[in-house]
Amino acid sequence: MRRQIPPVSRLLVLLAAALLAAAVAPAPAAAVNVTAVLAGFPDLADFARLLASSPVAAELAGRSSLTLLAVPNGNLPQSPSAFAAASGADLADVLRYHVLLEYLGPADLRRLPASGKLVTTLFQTTGRAPADLGAVNVTAARSSLAVVRSPAPFPGDSNATVLGSVTAVPYNLSVLAVSGLIVPSGLDLAASESRPPSGAAAVNITRVLADARAFNVAASMLEASGVAGEFEADERGAGITVFAPTDDAFAGLPAGDRLQSLPADRKAVVLRFHVLHSYYPLGSLESIVNPLQPTLATEFSNAGRFTLNITRANGSVAIDTGVVQATITRTVFDQNPVAVFAVSKVLLPKEMFTRTEGGADDDSIIAAAAAASPPPVATPPEASVGARTPPTKLSSPPALRGGGDGYDTASAPARAIGWWCIALVYLPLLPHLNVYTGRGR
Repeated sequence: MRRQIPPVSRLLVLLAAALLAAAVAPAPAAAVNVTAVLAGFPDLADFARLLASSPVAAELAGRSSLTLLAVPNGNLPQSPSAFAAASGADLADVLRYHVLLEYLGPADLRRLPASGKLVTTLFQTTGRAPADLGAVNVTAARSSLAVVRSPAPFPGDSNATVLGSVTAVPYNLSVLAVSGLIVPSGLDLAASESRPPSGAAAVNITRVLADARAFNVAASMLEASGVAGEFEADERGAGITVFAPTDDAFAGLPAGDRLQSLPADRKAVVLRFHVLHSYYPLGSLESIVNPLQPTLATEFSNAGRFTLNITRANGSVAIDTGVVQATITRTVFDQNPVAVFAVSKVLLPKEMFTRTEGGADDDSIIAAAAAASPPPVATPPEASVGARTPPTKLSSPPALRGGGDGYDTASAPARAIGWWCIALVYLPLLPHLNVYTGRGR
């Protein structure tokens, strides 16, 4: 006869089995703070700053089992943003291409097959990569741990050599140092820039916009206005941050805004309104303490005018002018002391533009400025000679006060005509007045 296990003993057996299974089963991988890990390696400080100033850092916050291909300071191009733009890519996508969605430590690299291994990157998850061209091909090499290249089907594809392992948090994060930035497949790769010597010329903002494409209107307005020269001069100080509207943003302006018909000096005000007189990478804008920021146009005006309200909304940086609400769509250029960001709308200052009533869409209710919009320089005009201010209280007409400095000599002929008219009215009454006067004696 089989012996029955008491209910209490059966419960203890099940509990012991569950504890044993939990001890044997591997713990789920925990997400690693990539920014914090890179902070311990000064030679990767520039690459860490690029990650922190892009949306990629936030995208990595909830991920684990990653391999990060980090580029040392000396191997980065002078302008990573321009490097990416010259290749037809966005800098954030280039950075995503350096995040492999698989843990590869030094031991894994040594076990690579001769044909290499295709590893998916974070760029593949964006949906912008055709087919599997959002992956990289990791191949073993004799003189280094491995070579990472884009699996492009044509010559001239982008590649980098793995210089060594920086650090590893098995099996959550592996950081490998690589010899340079890698560009996603299918994009024409321009020659990378070398670091210029100290004291190099200021960044040509107009050229940056022209090279980045989709900013033809902004580039031509800068070139025609001469304001670009002011921007380059301001780079020498605290740097500048430029918000560049795309060609689509200009095309989306309502027909009544009259921006293109403004005089040259007022166009210059609008252009200055798109620039902060300090260098702010994207990460700094996202965590800005004082949201109300003066612009270069403020310097030509009174304090408190021509300011931008910069906040973080819905995962992006929002810019409110009081008339327009725009967002930063991507980083165009970022190299201290210059940052250039694409914005979704043309920033129209409330001092020069206003809203009309009756429209639900912001774009449809932006109206053109009045003809008497404020001048770019806020110095109050001096009163002209002979100018008169309206009286603050009722007073007698100047003619009854005997003229004086306040007497308007320009209206004297009109007064004379008035008196002649009164005399002509009273002349026919004179005989009657004499009779009346005679009777009264």
